[in-house]
Amino acid sequence: MKLMKSLFLSSAAGLVAMSGAQAADLPLKAKAVEYVKICSLYGAGFYYIPGTDTCIKLGGYIRADMGINAGSSPVGGNTNGVAGAQNRLSNDFTWRSRADLNIDTRTATEYGVVRTYADTVFTWTSGQYSGLGTTAYDSAPLGASGNGAVSGGQIGLNYAFIQFAGFTIGKAVSQFSAPWGHQPGNISDALVGGGGAFSGGVNQFAYTAEFGNGVSGTIAAQDPTIYFQAGVNNLGAAAAGNFGYGASDYAGTKAPDVVGQLRVDQAWGLFQVSVAAHDNNAAYYGVNTFGADPFTGPGDKWGWAGQLALSIKNIPTGPGDTINIQGVYTDGATRYNIQELGTPAGANTLYGGVTSVGLGFAPDSVFAGGSQQLVQTWGMRGAFNHNWNPYWKSSLFGAYASVSYNGTAKALMCNGVNGTVSTLRGNALTTCNPDYNIAQIGANLAWTPVKNLTFTAEGLYTMLDQKYVGTTTNAASNTVAKPPNTYALQDQNIWTVMLRAQRTW
Repeated sequence: MKLMKSLFLSSAAGLVAMSGAQAADLPLKAKAVEYVKICSLYGAGFYYIPGTDTCIKLGGYIRADMGINAGSSPVGGNTNGVAGAQNRLSNDFTWRSRADLNIDTRTATEYGVVRTYADTVFTWTSGQYSGLGTTAYDSAPLGASGNGAVSGGQIGLNYAFIQFAGFTIGKAVSQFSAPWGHQPGNISDALVGGGGAFSGGVNQFAYTAEFGNGVSGTIAAQDPTIYFQAGVNNLGAAAAGNFGYGASDYAGTKAPDVVGQLRVDQAWGLFQVSVAAHDNNAAYYGVNTFGADPFTGPGDKWGWAGQLALSIKNIPTGPGDTINIQGVYTDGATRYNIQELGTPAGANTLYGGVTSVGLGFAPDSVFAGGSQQLVQTWGMRGAFNHNWNPYWKSSLFGAYASVSYNGTAKALMCNGVNGTVSTLRGNALTTCNPDYNIAQIGANLAWTPVKNLTFTAEGLYTMLDQKYVGTTTNAASNTVAKPPNTYALQDQNIWTVMLRAQRTW
C-alpha cells in the first residue's frame, strides 16, 4: 500500500511539473491580428486590401425622387412627346428610387499612383406614360403577362476608368464639362447652356499634364455616338416626320471628338477653358440607299464648341458659399450646349400645349441635295449656392440657350426643298423661322438634419421662345396622345417641382 501511494504521488508531481513547463511556453494573452489596415495616403475612408499594397474605398448613396409635372424622369420636364401633350392621360407624378455603389482603388508605384474607379447605379422609375388611354407601370403584376419581369428597372454604369501616369482611359466625365456638369446648383437634369456627359460619363482616352500652382491641361479623344450627336437632319426625307423637316440621317462615325481643356484650380475658385472638335458624317440624300439618290450623300463637316467656366469661393455671403457660371458657343456641335438630358433633348422636340404647340429642334446640321448647313447655338448656366447654417442651404440657378440657322438652311426649311410655299403640315405660315430660345430659372432648399442625409425641394420654370407664327394640323396620334386638331404655334412654358431624399455613405 505504501509503495502504491508513493508511486501515485510521484506520478502526480511529474504531471504537474510537465504542465507548468508547457504553460510557461505559451503567451499569457494572444495579440489581436490586424486583418484590415487603414490607408491614410489618399484621404479618409481608404483601407488596404488584405495581403496587398492597394488601397480601396467603397461609397455610394440611396436616393428617392418624386417629380411633379416632370415627364418620364422625376428630374426632367413635360416638354416633349407624350409628357408634353398636357392632356387627361398624362401622369402628374413620376417616381424614382436609385441605389449607387462606387469603388475606388489606388496603388502607389514608381510611375505614380495607379487608380481604378467604377460607379454603378440601380434604378426603378414609375409613373411614366405608355400610350393612348393607358398608363404605364414599370413591371407586370406577378402572374400576369411577362411573369413580373421588370421593364422600368435599370442597371447602369456611370463610370469605369483607369488613371495612370496622367492618362485617363475608360468611361469618365467629359473633359469638356465644368466640374459641376449640368448642375451648378440644381438637382434637375434638364438645364441647357453647357456641356453634358457628366452624370453618365463618356468613353475616352485622355492625358492630363500638371504644370504646378493648380494649373493643368488636358487633351482627349472621346466617343461622340451616345452623348454628342444631336442629329444631321435630311430635309429631303421630309416624310419621315419632324413636322416635315426630315429625320436625322447619320452615317457611321469616322472620327472621335477631340477635346482640349486648360484649368486653374486654386483657393479662390476655379477657371476653365474647354474646346471640342466634332465631325458630322451624314449618310444618303435619299431616304435610304435605294432612294432617289442611291449611294450619294453630303461630305462630312466638322463643327466645334468652346466653353468658359468660372467658380468663385469664399465670397462675403458666408462660409462655403459659391458662385458657378459658364458660357458656351457651338457651331455644328449642339450637344455641347443643349446636353443630352437638357430640353430639348436631341434633334426633335415638340413643346405641347392644350390648344397650341411650340416647335423647337436643334440638330448639328441640316441638308438637302447639297452640303451640310451647320446649326449655331450659344448658351450659359449658373447658380448662387448659399449655406444658411450647418443644416440648411439653398441655391438660385438659371440657364439660357439660343439656336439659330443660317440663311441657306432657312431657305431649305421655309421655302421647301422643291421651292413650295412655306407650310407646316399643310398650313400656310405667317412667319417661318426655325430659330428659338430656351430660358430656365429655378431655386431649391435643402435640409441636412444629420450628416450625409439630405432632403431637397426644387422648382424649375422653363420657357420656350419660338419664332413660328401660324398653325399646324396634327392627325390623331397614339404616340403623343393628342387628338386631331389645328393647333396655334405659340411660345410655351412649364413648371416642374422635384422632391428628393438622399443618404450618402
